Amino acid sequence: MSSPPGGRRAAPRPQSRRQRTRQQKAVSTPTEPKAPRTPRESWLSHRTPWLVWCVVLLAGAVALGCAAAEVGPGWLDGAGAIAVISAYTWALAARTGGRPLVFAGLAALLGVVTVVTQMEVLTGGAAVLTCVVSGVLAVMMTVPASSYLLAVRETLIASGIAAVGAFATVGFEPNADRERFEYVTLAIGFLLVLVLVFRFGAGLHGLGRRGLVIVLVGSLVLVLTIAYAELLRRYGISSVVEPALDVVRWSREHLGAFPRPIVVLLGIPALVWGVHMRARRRQGWWVCAFGVAATLPVAQSLVNPLGSFLEAALQTVYGVLLGLVVGYVVIRLDLALTGPRGSRARAAEAAAAHRPEPSRFRSL
Repeated sequence: MSSPPGGRRAAPRPQSRRQRTRQQKAVSTPTEPKAPRTPRESWLSHRTPWLVWCVVLLAGAVALGCAAAEVGPGWLDGAGAIAVISAYTWALAARTGGRPLVFAGLAALLGVVTVVTQMEVLTGGAAVLTCVVSGVLAVMMTVPASSYLLAVRETLIASGIAAVGAFATVGFEPNADRERFEYVTLAIGFLLVLVLVFRFGAGLHGLGRRGLVIVLVGSLVLVLTIAYAELLRRYGISSVVEPALDVVRWSREHLGAFPRPIVVLLGIPALVWGVHMRARRRQGWWVCAFGVAATLPVAQSLVNPLGSFLEAALQTVYGVLLGLVVGYVVIRLDLALTGPRGSRARAAEAAAAHRPEPSRFRSL
């Protein structure tokens, strides 16, 4: 920089009062790095939303239980349904990497408007939303299981989540045709879970030949089960279906209920086998997708106006127990055909079956 004429440098401009104050603060109060969070603070920051979620869900479940037992004011069923659908929507969005507060707020707003207005189209829509979210969340909240007993635990947890959703579904008091309601929720639930599994299962290229066979067989069983149920509904008693109807009547008269075939033959076995396979390979997500064939019927179980709470509970229990037996057979066949030979080799394989996956309360 050139000097002014005469060889003298220009005098520096005096600092303003604000500049001097900022300079003094910077010298007197140096910035210090933030202290790292303690393990307890980190645990609380992560667990606090889920603790609030548990409180809301518990309050909703208690309100629905009191309404089912006809204890308390008449608005308990609506309030409980709103609490459960809000909590379930928040959990599904958090589990799948969405925006929990936005979707939970929309679900709560829909529930409040439905309960206040009691419009038939809104009650039906809120019931469909509650049933679908409950069935899909029940599958999404599972974690990989390295053994059959752990797979049983995951199946029971999923069934419990769907059962609470069943009470929330009827809490909106929908006035809908039962068959149509079941078909609509089953179609929407399968479409939603397949979209999610497409991402978790690494897309279609992650299927492989074995996964493709699993999807085709599962789809075939689903179609045949629905077709058989529709055949019974449309054509009633005939020489072809009379033996099956006799079994259904005997079970209802002596055991109190008859399990749904789609739950026993497809839903529960797929859920058991799917979480067992997820501990070993990502293809297990495609098997778990067919688990909604169990969780959605459980969430639909109370919509039947001719049924009772006891019959729905027995139907669910029978379906889960029989499905667990079928799932055990499927797992044993899978290990016998594709697993290592010998008891020691199988024990080593089970000990090493820990494919990394986020915990139950973290985003997948």
